[in-house]
Amino acid sequence: MADLKHTSIQFLHGVGPARAKLLQQELGIVSYHDLLYYFPFRYLDRSVIHHINEITPQHAMVQLRGRFISFAVAGEGRRQRLQALFTDGTGTIEVVWFSRVNYIRRAYGTGKTYLLYGKPTLFNNHFNIVHPEVDAVTDDNPTPVGQGMQGVYSLTEKLHTHQVTSRTIFKLVSAVLQTPAAREVAETLPPDVMQRYRLMPLHEALRNMHCPADQQALQRAQFRLKFEELFFLQLNILRYIKGGVQRLKGHVFARVGHYFNGFYHNVLQWPLTGAQKRVIREIRHDMGSGKQMNRLLQGDVGSGKTIVAFMTALIALDNGFQACIMAPTEILAGQHLETIQQLARPIGVRVALLTGSTRKRERDAIHEGLMSGELQILIGTHALIEDNVKWRNLGLAIIDEQHRFGVAQRARLWHKNPVAPPHVLVMTATPIPRTLAMTVYGDLDVSVIDELPPGRKPVNTVMRTEDDRPAMYRFVGSQLRAGRQAYIVYPLIEENEKLDLHDLEQGYEQVQETFPHYRVAMVHGRMKPAEKDHQMALFASGQAHILVATTVIEVGVNVPNASVMVIENAERFGLSQLHQLRGRVGRGADQSYCILMSRHDLTRDTRHRLTVMTQTNDGFVVAEEDMKLRGPGDLEGTQQSGVAFNLRVANIAQDGQIVQLARDAAQAWLDHDPQLTTTWGAAMDRHLHELWDKQENWGLIS
Repeated sequence: MADLKHTSIQFLHGVGPARAKLLQQELGIVSYHDLLYYFPFRYLDRSVIHHINEITPQHAMVQLRGRFISFAVAGEGRRQRLQALFTDGTGTIEVVWFSRVNYIRRAYGTGKTYLLYGKPTLFNNHFNIVHPEVDAVTDDNPTPVGQGMQGVYSLTEKLHTHQVTSRTIFKLVSAVLQTPAAREVAETLPPDVMQRYRLMPLHEALRNMHCPADQQALQRAQFRLKFEELFFLQLNILRYIKGGVQRLKGHVFARVGHYFNGFYHNVLQWPLTGAQKRVIREIRHDMGSGKQMNRLLQGDVGSGKTIVAFMTALIALDNGFQACIMAPTEILAGQHLETIQQLARPIGVRVALLTGSTRKRERDAIHEGLMSGELQILIGTHALIEDNVKWRNLGLAIIDEQHRFGVAQRARLWHKNPVAPPHVLVMTATPIPRTLAMTVYGDLDVSVIDELPPGRKPVNTVMRTEDDRPAMYRFVGSQLRAGRQAYIVYPLIEENEKLDLHDLEQGYEQVQETFPHYRVAMVHGRMKPAEKDHQMALFASGQAHILVATTVIEVGVNVPNASVMVIENAERFGLSQLHQLRGRVGRGADQSYCILMSRHDLTRDTRHRLTVMTQTNDGFVVAEEDMKLRGPGDLEGTQQSGVAFNLRVANIAQDGQIVQLARDAAQAWLDHDPQLTTTWGAAMDRHLHELWDKQENWGLIS
């Protein structure tokens, strides 16, 4: 493969320095290897030869074999066009070109055999083809490029303006496929893996990805390349995790003492669920094992993750260590502070908050308390990872809504204890689909709180349109009269005429007019923090009855008395975001409701997305559907660090079965060659370094 990687495309016939530079700028294609791995997004079937007398309006595209009878130029200036008659012996059809008239007139002649491929259009009761693809059939080229299935490639506007078409790319790829280096491309997978999973050889797979012999050959090629991508992805993750588990020691938290037992027996006023008890047992086992804990805690909104996190922190305190909780926003960090201070005060645990808006005097006191050890639990935002924030003995780092932090940010928190890394517990209320969690987190231990506290009722979710608005307002009014509160969420702050959306400010005025006897608060991301906090406090205290907001309230607002969530223009939100918003209600014992307001004219996918919300409250079902619709995105959350999995063929959302097969194969290989020191292991190790040359061992820091 080295020859392909180090051979510039400018040496291909029809490229040259200028076009090579253009392809590099627009598509990132520099070498033969890049070209071969620039795969089509769809295919044209060039395997069938049609007859002119059989063409019907139902034919989307046709391929004809015959000759031109005549050429004629009509019109002048910009209206000039070239008209030709083409025959295959069963009839004649007109062929028309509106550009490059002189070039085409010189390129093609009468009496020669050609293949024409294009879309037949009915004009004045006669079929014609405008701008067809034309290939000469000669003794030297009896089966021109395009016979069989032909790849179609994504291109930029700039490439089109420079006469680089999908067909151009296909011809260049075809030329590379004819080179000895492409025909003898080095295999990347070991023979026993190839045999066990019946994989197509790499050189065949590359050829069939661009010009497959048939649909079955294309499917086999796609399976081979998807498997390869996912195999090396899993091998990379499992190898690093396996090495970390073997080498990395952790603080031993052997005691469960005064703080934990005092809280559990004397302060906790409600019984833990079975799921919460199970998760705490798993965490206790990790932290007492002598290995560094890396555990992902998944739990739907309202499932009780905060109590689990606090009791985990108490285990650290019982063993003479400090703990921290990092949240993505000041609102969420403040919410954690309020909750945990109430829990910690009866047992004498000192807790503080550090954010970007913490004043210098308070910040200095926090720094002093951290270094002396007097400050036991620090809650904060990104401010926790600043270089000047130092602990006396940090033993536990809890990261909430972990998907909102880049890996490099989490890594800085991980390095806050120079003696040994703290135990790490990452939490998310956004359920992660199994195939995605398997890929992103590898062997990271996963705990799931899959029970809601006793008395919680599923949120009743319905779809409504503009015609239903009066009835919706009447229903909200009935909930307000019953003493409840309501959220009304908008996707925008200011009016955007192009999108035809309800905007927050107009909505705020309309809600005030509709409910004149109730106090309405408003929150959005452009507010100053102090004003935002004031408005939130009005709603949380019950002084405001309705909160009109943008998605700033998606995370970190806990108002058990709120029973209604109205989401305007719900079609503009993703499934996971809708689920997060719905999670703001249903946090008390009363029945709660989520009303999805949308347009009448929804696409099929959008209607399906909203229907999913009405059919389930299960966050994992919602997450699976969301990933199928939107794709996995930036898998490691490393976009800020410039590290991501660039999958060319595989799709984590759709290829779950192949993910599992590739993972099994990678695990089996590591079981007998854990250090990748065999001949094939060393070769795969080199290939891994070519794919991902990472500075940080992300697998060890969750």
